[in-house]
Amino acid sequence: MDDLVVVGAGPYGLSIAAHAAAAGLDVRLLGRPMASWRDHMPEGMYLKSEPWSSNLSSPDGRFTLASYCATRGIVAEHGTPLPIGTFSAYGLWFARHAAPEVEEVTVTEVTPQGDGFRVRTAEGPPLLTRTVVLAVGVMPFVHHPEALRDLPPSHYSHSSGHRDLSRFAGREVAVLGAGQAALETAALLAESGARPCLVARRSRLHWNTVPQPLERPLPRALRDPHSGLGTGWRSWVWSELPWAVRRLPAPTRERIAATALGPAGAWWLRDRFERRVPVLLGHRLHRAVAVGGRTRLGLTTAAGESVVLDTAHVIAATGFSPDLRRLTFLDAGLRAALETVGGTGTPELGPGFESSWPGLFFAGLLTAPSFGPSMRFVHGAGFTAGRLVKGVLGRLRARGPLPGSSGGARPDRAPAGYPETYLR
Repeated sequence: MDDLVVVGAGPYGLSIAAHAAAAGLDVRLLGRPMASWRDHMPEGMYLKSEPWSSNLSSPDGRFTLASYCATRGIVAEHGTPLPIGTFSAYGLWFARHAAPEVEEVTVTEVTPQGDGFRVRTAEGPPLLTRTVVLAVGVMPFVHHPEALRDLPPSHYSHSSGHRDLSRFAGREVAVLGAGQAALETAALLAESGARPCLVARRSRLHWNTVPQPLERPLPRALRDPHSGLGTGWRSWVWSELPWAVRRLPAPTRERIAATALGPAGAWWLRDRFERRVPVLLGHRLHRAVAVGGRTRLGLTTAAGESVVLDTAHVIAATGFSPDLRRLTFLDAGLRAALETVGGTGTPELGPGFESSWPGLFFAGLLTAPSFGPSMRFVHGAGFTAGRLVKGVLGRLRARGPLPGSSGGARPDRAPAGYPETYLR
């Protein structure tokens, strides 16, 4: 029986597995490495976060994005956007050098069994494990507006469903949303020869400002500090103090997860977008009807006026809605038994990312209502990996001898290369 099975091999899953292996755990890592980055983002996209805040996490801190780029002569500088393809390649490099071997299998079932779990895959015999981490990324939680759901599938798609936007060349495309995914998708469509139009409920678009230099006079740095999620004290708190966010009342955490760091476009995208993409702001979608091979959208303005938009295709860049009910591979009885954060449908978690079901841990988007908005970004992987593996060690200690110990005695020192704090 394994000590830990990690389901998902994106930035969170890779980081957790790296920390777990360094802690001496028998860990299995299941999934397609960097799948959402490699398979669900269009060619030509850029990383919105700064390179220095986009590292995957290993206990020794060696395998950073800057280290990867330096060996390949790639510029990874503050204030310079980095192609998504470079970040995906970095994740694969991290997987080869810092994490246990990734098993590219599809998990079909996670079910309690005794004091542990049975994990079934589509490719082989079931695995038995003492603990499980679900680091499934965002793809199970794709959100489509209700009005689109009765359309034929060929009439609409989600922004995460495209690697190549050139197939829309010469066609009208309505892009729904006001965040980075919507704005960048629309710009890339225009640059690919399509005729996009952005439709958003918001009355105005928000754009991030050009990042301030990393080196600044002390008064200015104190007034507006840098953090992994941007500048300013509020962003610094979300970025650096997820443990403090978790101690807030559940309604406060729900509100923070829903509203903090709202939709905004990257500063480097603004000129590309505004020169080429018409917008319909303050328009709410209430109806969508297929008319032959085209789609007719019924929109309502803030003043209550009706507007009809006829288009060849609709791309919903409307984000992701984390909800445990979307994890259909997770045993239904187990899902129903989990404590959740208020009305969010997300698991209530302990300080080590453990759910109310002993031995079941979560990472990534589902944990934002517990630990705050940094869990929606790569930057949160560092905090998560360390705390979560400490939680796994605590759970295993409660059930019996720790890995590497004898006769049930607690080891005097952490495994080689692993921080001593993981035994505290």
